[in-house]
Amino acid sequence: MGNEKIGRKQKASNDTWFEVMRKIDCIVSKGDLEEKVRQTVEDIRLKAGGKNAAFAWSGGKDSLVLEKLCYMAGIRECVLVICDLEYREFLSWVTDHMPDSLEVIDTGQNLEWLSVHPQMLFPQNSNIAAQWFHIVQHRGQAKYYKAKGLDILLLGRRKADGNYVGKGSNIYTDGKGVTRFSPLADWSHEDILAFIHYYNIALPPFYHWPNGYHCGTHPWPARQWTGSIPEGWKEVYSIDPSIVESAAQLLPSAKEFLKGGVM
Repeated sequence: MGNEKIGRKQKASNDTWFEVMRKIDCIVSKGDLEEKVRQTVEDIRLKAGGKNAAFAWSGGKDSLVLEKLCYMAGIRECVLVICDLEYREFLSWVTDHMPDSLEVIDTGQNLEWLSVHPQMLFPQNSNIAAQWFHIVQHRGQAKYYKAKGLDILLLGRRKADGNYVGKGSNIYTDGKGVTRFSPLADWSHEDILAFIHYYNIALPPFYHWPNGYHCGTHPWPARQWTGSIPEGWKEVYSIDPSIVESAAQLLPSAKEFLKGGVM
């Protein structure tokens, strides 16, 4: 097999992801992938089998792989956490591709909320990006966990993305008593792309948008690595102009962007 590597997601260009995907069958063999699948399903059964378990589903590439592996291990209950600032095209895709046992939790952040938290618009540092994850995903997951009386929640987090998966393990319990298990912790980017290729997984529109693999799934104001607020509006406008037009009613920076003329 080839030795091409994407490296850290934050540093790899979008073109690199597409190039690796084009020749993924020369990089990861079907046999090697199937062994990875077997080991991961076994790990899921070992740590979550017999427990009240569910998985977090975002519609992103990692969660789509996690979905199939959880099904193989007999886990079907899952949760999607969103807010009121999602891309319409993504929500439409979710309607067509969501798992049968999916429960949706909306944490409620909207334009009014964003107007009084302007520092959350287009995060320019990892701290703000982490705050988005905390107030949407973590909060929604904790609510779901408690409502369902879960013993364990499976996530699609991976070390290759720089995600925390547990100290010396791929499972941990946070201060609120939520136990999170990341069975994909040791999967490489290439492993994920190989699964998508060999299992013919349909991806959401994010990955066809500008900087798609870099940004991943996200509410539109949480879009990272724009470099500036105006550039953030430019990128979002290229995806869905109606988002910027609606935002301009409450957010001065959106109004200024439109007044300056769309490039």
